[in-house]
Amino acid sequence: MSEVAATPDSEQESVTPVVQGNRLASLDLIRGIAVLGILAANIVFFGQPQMAYMWPGGFVSDAGDPDYWMWITQFTLIDGKMRGLFTILFGVGLILFMEKAWERGASKWLLARRLFWLLLFGLFHFLMIWRGDILTLYALGGFVALAFLKMSGRNLLVMGLLTYIIGGTLFVLFNALPSLVMDTGASANPKFAEMVVGVEEAQAELLGDDAAETVILTEGSYPEFVQHNVSEHISDPFVNAPLMLFFETVPLILIGMGLYKVGMFSGALNRRKQLMWGWIGIVSGSLLTLLIGIGVAANGVTFWEGVAALTGYLHYPKLPVVLGFVAIMAIYGETASGWLAERLSAAGRAAFTNYLGTSVLMMLIFHPWAGGLWGELSRPELYLVVAMAWAVMLLWSKPWLERYRYGPLEWLWRCLTYGKRFPLKR
Repeated sequence: MSEVAATPDSEQESVTPVVQGNRLASLDLIRGIAVLGILAANIVFFGQPQMAYMWPGGFVSDAGDPDYWMWITQFTLIDGKMRGLFTILFGVGLILFMEKAWERGASKWLLARRLFWLLLFGLFHFLMIWRGDILTLYALGGFVALAFLKMSGRNLLVMGLLTYIIGGTLFVLFNALPSLVMDTGASANPKFAEMVVGVEEAQAELLGDDAAETVILTEGSYPEFVQHNVSEHISDPFVNAPLMLFFETVPLILIGMGLYKVGMFSGALNRRKQLMWGWIGIVSGSLLTLLIGIGVAANGVTFWEGVAALTGYLHYPKLPVVLGFVAIMAIYGETASGWLAERLSAAGRAAFTNYLGTSVLMMLIFHPWAGGLWGELSRPELYLVVAMAWAVMLLWSKPWLERYRYGPLEWLWRCLTYGKRFPLKR
């Protein structure tokens, strides 16, 4: 699953300066870092077939990474972590939104309406722009989280962590088992004959869909692209997503809600212990992920090894990295200053616009009716596209928010949520 995200904001109207004593300002900074990192995680899926996102052999051009070190680096530093960050922040955003709603006398049905519009945004994005969308999952996960808004922070953390841990077993079982059979001698065992046939058929189906999309994205038109999404994938966000929804998305949303309630972003926790456990999480999780990446790439990344690594083995080690980063940035973010911190914070305030806007930009760069670079670029060249898009996000967000109250899509989402037009310009 690719990594994309948006978070309900806290209804603020201005660029939140990253200033000392305001830990909530660190949320914008974390969100800004994540929205840039999301593109780095997803760039292969934007510019190459979907399976190339997990399997380097899926590139239709030279991947430009013969020893897999760029794949290992992205696997260690980026993959899974950006989605995890945004999902936790989504949970924080749900509580922030409802706190203000309750202050105004509104009920959770206001949040439900907000999530309904997010669901429509996600479906539009999925069908019309890019199938890597996860907004649909966020909206569905938000609907589930409505039942837990009043739960204590401790219980939210316990429920989220336990469900996430249980989910790891299921992810390994469903997503890593094919590799354990196909990439070992077990595939020759008659006991696994039926499973081998099923796994081979699944691989053929996935690569067949990639082949069909390759024709469309190198020679086809935009209507053909949309028609393929509608005819072949319209049910994907609902039929193929329950495992991800209930054992990653919802648990991380609950963890985010719990972290906010126990005071991680208000300074209520012990600063020294928060920093210590934060660094322990980042270092231990990253080292374990690095070892997994090196092990998977040792003899070349096979199709099912790539799937197992991204959707199975990564599930556990990415969590301490994500939690550690949030814990550290909740403290360091309050004193961060300077040009880059201000730009990242602004990009985080306009994360919804930056995320969807980036998808449109990538479509204009890669689709055959526009830039036509789909399937043409190696991994290093794709990272150059990432750097260009990062520059765009950092350059436009702060000047826009100095003149306007919200990012363009943040404003639209707010108007749709409340059913009235809010002033945009300051």
